[in-house]
Amino acid sequence: MRIVSIITAIIVAGLLYLLVMERETLMAWTGAEAPAETDVPEEAQVDTATAIQNVTVNSVRVMARRSVAQEVDSAVILRGETQAVRQVEVRAETSGKVVSDPLRNGTLVEAGQLLCEIDPGTREVSKREALAKLAEAKALLPESRARLAEAKAQVPAAEAAILEAEANIPAAEAALSEARAGVPAAEAALAEAEARVPEVESRLIEAESRVPEAKARLREAEAAVPAAQAALEEAQSRVPEAEARVQQAEAQVREAEINLNASQSLARDGFTAQTRLASAEAAFETAKAQVQTAQAGLLAAASGIQAAKSNVETARASVQAAQSGIRNAEAGVIAARTQIANAKAGVQSARSQIEGARARVSSALSGVEGAKTAIASTKSQLEGAQAGVQAAMTGEETALSAIQSAEAGVAAADTEIDRLSIHAPFGGLLETDTAELGALMQPGSACATVIQLNPVKIVAYAPEASVARIEVGAQAGARLVSGREVTGDVSFVSRSADPATRTFRVELEVPNEDLSIRDGQTADIAIEAEGAQAHLVPQSALTLNDEGDLGLRTVSDTETAAFMPVTVLRDTRQGVWVTGLPDTVDIIILGQEYVTDGVPLAPSFEEVIQ
Repeated sequence: MRIVSIITAIIVAGLLYLLVMERETLMAWTGAEAPAETDVPEEAQVDTATAIQNVTVNSVRVMARRSVAQEVDSAVILRGETQAVRQVEVRAETSGKVVSDPLRNGTLVEAGQLLCEIDPGTREVSKREALAKLAEAKALLPESRARLAEAKAQVPAAEAAILEAEANIPAAEAALSEARAGVPAAEAALAEAEARVPEVESRLIEAESRVPEAKARLREAEAAVPAAQAALEEAQSRVPEAEARVQQAEAQVREAEINLNASQSLARDGFTAQTRLASAEAAFETAKAQVQTAQAGLLAAASGIQAAKSNVETARASVQAAQSGIRNAEAGVIAARTQIANAKAGVQSARSQIEGARARVSSALSGVEGAKTAIASTKSQLEGAQAGVQAAMTGEETALSAIQSAEAGVAAADTEIDRLSIHAPFGGLLETDTAELGALMQPGSACATVIQLNPVKIVAYAPEASVARIEVGAQAGARLVSGREVTGDVSFVSRSADPATRTFRVELEVPNEDLSIRDGQTADIAIEAEGAQAHLVPQSALTLNDEGDLGLRTVSDTETAAFMPVTVLRDTRQGVWVTGLPDTVDIIILGQEYVTDGVPLAPSFEEVIQ
């Protein structure tokens, strides 16, 4: 390109030299007569002479044009195409066969009009099944809440049982202390009985005087027999109660075992929660602990019977001892020997009393252990009751979850049924036939394409130089390829440029009540905008400075070259309209590539040459 410009400049310079300096020779060589002096205006002759005189050796000859700014028209001219204001491809959201007759393309449809109807199939059955599950889940909720109330009611009873068992411990410990306190007394009695043997032997002579004492002891021993028998009967009366408790505890064990087996069976089939199974296991363990407690009570009752029998025997032995004392006292020496025997019997009795005291200590210890076992049992019952509450709460939550799940199933069934009917989202025109009768629809299958052409959009892309002059709401007109002219308003101007073309999308909205304007027609668009002062220059006169700015080389008042940046307003066949220049300016149209700012010029103007 630079070689061509150099050659062009040389040719132009040669022509200028011939036209200016060798005009007559050129005219003679071409065979044309030189024009008369009257043909050239006097001012032109003066300007030419002045220009020739001002040419210096270092001046660069260029061709220039004096340009005066003009106001260009106020319209932004674009080319675009028509588009439907709304277009949607209606698709199915479920599967099934189409059972509705198709609508043909070109049919006008209203908003909400049925386009495609899909065979419901088994969806109604699924909905009824979901409703049945919902009713079943709601029916289980009262039962779960009743179980929760029952489980909560068992907690206070278990807590009261714990308090009662804890209250029994002090009494059992007091009985233990009392029994332990009886042991030293029994041991003292034994020592006393053993000490009586020498005394009896030494008092053999005094045996007769002890007859009243022996009789008194007899009466005392006889009086102790009914008390011992009453204690024995009382101890024996406790045995049926203890046996009843054992039987009750064993019945509870069997019931808990049955519940545990039922819970394990239901858990294996997935019909119950793990918490309910754990509750059944805890109830089974609690029942077994209660059996052990009842058996311990039965053993304690048996021990009481043995102790009472021992007391009866002791009382009877005391009676016999007293009787023997009487006989011994009456019999003299034989009585003394009998007293010795009685004394020894007293020693045995004292030993029996010691054994009885120790038995009472053991019984009291068993009572304390039984009380502690009762506390542990009641605590287990409390834990079982609390576990039952948790299980009941879990059951209630499970019932509520089942209700929510059933409601979700009903909603899903309703949604699936609603999706069987595909309706037009807005009023418009069918661009395609709707799905054919019997066609199998899948999720995402197209039912029809609906477009809305009233109003219609005309879309164009404005260059960067023109987009700033376009405003939303501005009046605009368009000429279609058919020659029809329509008017409308600018409805949208994009704020983001297309990355490929660096242009901005502009949309017009035009009425189309008769739907005569189709989608995709080409249109020439004129958008109203403010006018601007611009210069019409040849496109070849545009150049770049060292910074890469677009502009023109001009002739300054001192006839030196000056670069002026410009903005391209419009490109036409006649040239380029640019802004950014003074109202009147001398523009270099030939030779601008060979000069820079400040270079002296010898300009020749088009008007003078012409």
